[in-house]
Amino acid sequence: MAQTGPVTKYVRYEHGGAVSYGVLEGENIKEIQGDLFGDRALTGKTVPLSEARLKYPCEPQKILAVGLNYRSHIGNRTAPTRPEIFYKPPTSLLDPGGNIVLPPDSKDVHYEGEFVIVISRIARKVSVADAPNYIFGFTCGNDVSDRNWQHGSKGDTKDTQWWRAKGSDTFGPLGPAIAVGLDYNKSRLTSRLNGEVKQSQVVSDLIFGPNEIVSYVSQYVTLTPGDVIYTGTPGNTSAMKPGDVVEVEIDGIGTLSNPVVAG
Repeated sequence: MAQTGPVTKYVRYEHGGAVSYGVLEGENIKEIQGDLFGDRALTGKTVPLSEARLKYPCEPQKILAVGLNYRSHIGNRTAPTRPEIFYKPPTSLLDPGGNIVLPPDSKDVHYEGEFVIVISRIARKVSVADAPNYIFGFTCGNDVSDRNWQHGSKGDTKDTQWWRAKGSDTFGPLGPAIAVGLDYNKSRLTSRLNGEVKQSQVVSDLIFGPNEIVSYVSQYVTLTPGDVIYTGTPGNTSAMKPGDVVEVEIDGIGTLSNPVVAG
C-alpha cells in the first residue's frame, strides 16, 4: 500500500537460466523465496544486477488500463466522471530492455508513459478507503498504442475495440521494479524519446487516483494478486520509429527503457 517510509523494490529476474524474485538494492539483487504476494524471505543469495536480466516484475492474470486520466491529456474533451477502463492482454507484456516491435502494417504507434498499480490480494467490491490494503506497490508502464487502429476512419483502419491498437505483442512494457512503500504523490512521471523529454507530470495530478481506480474496478471485476492497472498517460504523445529508444521514469521506482524495432 502507498505510505510514507522506506521503499522496497522487488524485481523478477533471470540468472543462470532460472527466473527468481528478489529485492533490488543499489547494484545488487537479493534473492527471495516464497510468494511475492504472501510469505517470503531472503535466501541469503546475492546477484549483481549487471549479471541478471530483468523481466517484467510480476505475472498478472489481468491487465487493465485507464483512459483519459490526466487533464493535460484530455485537452478539449470532457473529463470522465468515472475511471474509463479497458483491457490489455498479458501477451502484450514486455521486459525492461526488450524490443517494442512495430507490426508491419502499423502506421502511427505512440508511447504512453504510465504509473502502474500492482494488486496484492483478492479484491472484490472494496471501498475507496479500504483500497490501499489491496495495493502491493507500483511500477512503470508504457501503454504502447497505434493511433490509426485506435482512432482511424471507421471501416478503414479503426477497430471496434482496441484489441490490437493497445494489445499487440510487445505493446505493454512493464518494470523495472515494483516499489512498495512509495509515497506516489511526491513522484514525477517523465517519458523520454531518444533522450528528449516528451512527458513530465506529477502522479498526484491523476484525475482518479489508485484507490478510486481499484475500488471502482473491484465492483465489477475481481482483482487477484499480481494483476496490474495502468493508470493513464499525461500530456501529449508522438509516433515512434525503428531505431528509437523510449524511457519511462518515475521517481522512487526507476526507469523503464525499451528500443523500437520494425516487425
